[in-house]
Amino acid sequence: MNDHRLGLGCVCLSLVLAGCTKGDSRAASPLPAAAAAVPARAPDSLVFDTWVPGPCSPNGQAQGQCPPGELFRIRLVPIAEGFRSPRHIAFTPDGDLLITELAAPAGDPAGGNQAVQGQPGRVRLVHNGALAPEPLTGWPAPAIDAGALWSIVVHPQFATNRLVYLYYVKKRDGMSTRALARARLEGNALLDVKEIFEADAWIPGGPMAGRAAFGPDGTIYMTINDHVEHDFKNGGGEPLLAQQLDNDTGKVLRVRDDGGIPADNPFVKRKGAKPEIFTYGQRNVTDFAWQPDTGELWTTEIAPMGGDEINVLHAGKNYGWPLVSLGKNYNLKEMNDDHWYRPGMEMPVMYWTPSISPSTLLWYTGDKLAPWKGSLLVGALNGQTLVRVGFNQPMPQGERRDSLFMSLGRRWRHVIQGADGYVYALTEKRTLGSPADPSDATSGVVYRIEPAEAL
Repeated sequence: MNDHRLGLGCVCLSLVLAGCTKGDSRAASPLPAAAAAVPARAPDSLVFDTWVPGPCSPNGQAQGQCPPGELFRIRLVPIAEGFRSPRHIAFTPDGDLLITELAAPAGDPAGGNQAVQGQPGRVRLVHNGALAPEPLTGWPAPAIDAGALWSIVVHPQFATNRLVYLYYVKKRDGMSTRALARARLEGNALLDVKEIFEADAWIPGGPMAGRAAFGPDGTIYMTINDHVEHDFKNGGGEPLLAQQLDNDTGKVLRVRDDGGIPADNPFVKRKGAKPEIFTYGQRNVTDFAWQPDTGELWTTEIAPMGGDEINVLHAGKNYGWPLVSLGKNYNLKEMNDDHWYRPGMEMPVMYWTPSISPSTLLWYTGDKLAPWKGSLLVGALNGQTLVRVGFNQPMPQGERRDSLFMSLGRRWRHVIQGADGYVYALTEKRTLGSPADPSDATSGVVYRIEPAEAL
């Protein structure tokens, strides 16, 4: 296993021989009981053994005559904690950390998604390494009827314009959609808050999620899930909205930093199509990561029962949902007779069955975690793990997946790389079933992942 906690303590005893001289045949005096019972050092539950796989080992274990992998010991360092239903983290250029909370209401200790969609979220600030006791003022703005807050993103020119963007749920007459607002961050306040884009995805009910991110091209990418009820039915006709270009449901959208439509979006000139659409046929895209060498846009996507995906997005392409999926409906039935593949629909580059609910991904490019450089890190919710994927590995296993930190029992919401070269992870705990654990409500922790000193 590659997720062992460090559980070995070292006990060093100095033996003192009493009354022995050269040629003395007497036995040494026994040590006092207290000295013989020196306790082992307690294991550190936040230190883990991970492995850089060997030439024929997928995760570092020995196999036959093959050598095992190389041990790489790492530590999780809590940076800030006590967050309520956290979802997204972002660094400012001056090193501050911004964290969104869905802000579950009193009486919902688990902070479940559906219970908080109508509640306004909030933004927390970590400044000079300390969590500010109160959320940023100015959000929600009085003029914006905002619900759950999913993302906060920092403008590439934040150092000069101080602009941040908030991606949130809107509700109206039993219907819901997603919207994007722009604000100026000054100290502990969000000023000049203005909604700049509203998605055309107004449909009733269902779980809702969303992620926004600035791309290398300076535009903003946003996810719109199909938010169909998890009711053991097939969702009626709502999933088919993802295949239709006259709405934003089941799509990835792309807008300018002022909320306008980029002229090079793939459907700008197509009659009857929404010009903000970048890709379509997607169930629940959860995060974006641009491959540093190729510039390709990789995404995580949660399927229903199995078939979770990682896709490489190309402008204007159809990713199949709900006609093509490697998962099943919640009623345990296949999507259709030919759900494995259809011409003209893109297939995932990676998938998981059973489902792990991948919620975030990161291409690691830093030097602080040198054995991980070039790896893809994938955080999971119900999988309660951070998966490190290594590519171009020695044969016969060119791709390797190493599931980390499973013993913590935490959901990995968002993982990013800091300017210092470390990895920062936003996690939470959620007890499924009833009764809910009251501590779940404020279980959010931001960890820094760093090398641990060898013992």
